[in-house]
Amino acid sequence: MSPEHQHQIHSDVCMPQTAFSARRILAVMLRHLYVLRRSWPRLLELAYWPLIQMILWGFVTKFFMGHSSWVAEAAGVLISAVLLWDVLFRANLGVSLPFIEEMWSRNLAQLFVSPLRDAELITALILMSLVRTLISVTPAAFLAMPLYDVWVFELGIPLIAFFANLLVFGSIIGITVAGLILRFGLGAESLCWLGIFLLAPISAIYYPVDALPQWLQWVALSLPSAHTFEGMRQVLFEGTFSWMHFAWAVGLNAVLLSSATAFFLYMMKQARIKGLLMSQGE
Repeated sequence: MSPEHQHQIHSDVCMPQTAFSARRILAVMLRHLYVLRRSWPRLLELAYWPLIQMILWGFVTKFFMGHSSWVAEAAGVLISAVLLWDVLFRANLGVSLPFIEEMWSRNLAQLFVSPLRDAELITALILMSLVRTLISVTPAAFLAMPLYDVWVFELGIPLIAFFANLLVFGSIIGITVAGLILRFGLGAESLCWLGIFLLAPISAIYYPVDALPQWLQWVALSLPSAHTFEGMRQVLFEGTFSWMHFAWAVGLNAVLLSSATAFFLYMMKQARIKGLLMSQGE
């Protein structure tokens, strides 16, 4: 290589670029477009949030247009709903995020060369979900009293039932998402947030199931979360605990937890067969 050529290369590398280059800009854009083209979860995420927000708040608006005095009949119904929704949300993240952190640090293979069993991993993740949820939600629950004069613990013993059902359902979603991430890799990690919000409009968090279209009410009532929020409103509005909604929530959770565990174990088996445990990582 001639000294002149070496000098040119040195200048290109070390000298600051002063002019904009459309070619370099296009190259960076292409790099990200190729990532989008090969990752359906990322494409889905782009349209997902506006769509979910529109559906959720559309139902909220539609319901309150005909029930403007509804909130005044039971003080704290919306704040209680927000806090219980956060239990569901945090329980989901409490399972899926620690699992992803194991993948980010390429620690899954090390975990499974140890005597750890798959079922023990799931149990540990659910228990960690409980710890993370309590840490997340407790300060907000206490702060609601001085800020809004809402004491969510007034729900009494039923609050334990609502909390337990939402914790289990959130963990079910987290286990399912962890199985999908095992199959599709870290490109699907946004499912940790997408999955739970997909259920928000039909979980009847801020409005009764009756506010949904008739065909969607059956879908909503197939979720433990809808029965839990219906039960919460019955306690706040009528002062009674609905054993029917509680039984439905427990039964659905039992079926869904068994299904999610079986799905995760199947995905784990496939990951071992295809050698995905060794190749996953940040």
